[in-house]
Amino acid sequence: MPEFHVAGWIDAFVDWLLLSYGALFDGISAGILALLLRIQAGLEWLPWWAAVAITILAAYSLTRRPGLSLILGSLLVMVVAFGLWPLAVETLAVVIASVVLALLLGIPVGVLMAESRWANAALQPVLDAMQTMPSFVYLIPAMMLFGLGKVPAVLATLIYSTPPVIRLTNLGIRQVSPEVQEAALAYGATRWQLLKEVRLPLAMPSILAGVNQTTMMALSMVVIASMIGARGVGEEVLLAINRIDVGRGFEAGLAIVALAIVMDRLTQAFARRWEPPGVP
Repeated sequence: MPEFHVAGWIDAFVDWLLLSYGALFDGISAGILALLLRIQAGLEWLPWWAAVAITILAAYSLTRRPGLSLILGSLLVMVVAFGLWPLAVETLAVVIASVVLALLLGIPVGVLMAESRWANAALQPVLDAMQTMPSFVYLIPAMMLFGLGKVPAVLATLIYSTPPVIRLTNLGIRQVSPEVQEAALAYGATRWQLLKEVRLPLAMPSILAGVNQTTMMALSMVVIASMIGARGVGEEVLLAINRIDVGRGFEAGLAIVALAIVMDRLTQAFARRWEPPGVP
């Protein structure tokens, strides 16, 4: 049977994009890099002990559980003890930049899907494809258009981590009680007021659950993103794999787990603040 390939067409399309819109991609890259460097500079300015103290205070303020707060702080102290704090700061900068961009993109798209049946029908297959695609695949378009470094790592992480917040924003708005919406309309609310004052506030627990899932998926990309220059703790894991250094890889893996637990518990606790009274 004769073979048929689309690789040549795709390569030609990418070459055309770079030739026609190279300046646009350079501008996007410069903007993302500026955001990333500002976040990283802020994190580097903060001493590790201050970051631990802020984590403990934030955890206690959100959960009122001193034991959990101290455990979360101890996890960051473990990262410092392993000598991985500077790399953890680089990892956090990439994760935070990716999550900020994912929320700026994902929440409006989720609202659009909730408001429009056509948008929902058109975007659902796209989200299905994005969530079933192997994570390594996201490195390809990022490298083709932006080369190597932290910017393509942020973009690959952004693409990988955006679907949860889109889906949960859409779901949360759609699950708002019809009776509540009818009451608001009966009092003369416009469609914009209904969305702003009723649907979005009531959907906030679901939206914040999407923020939590997006953050976790972004952090899960750090090792893969290190393959195209993201650096950070993920690079330590990659180097340990290349050198078959089990101990070094174990320490770097524990550091990533520690960061994941801290970010997960803090975002979960923040999301619970928005739950209606009586929800366990």
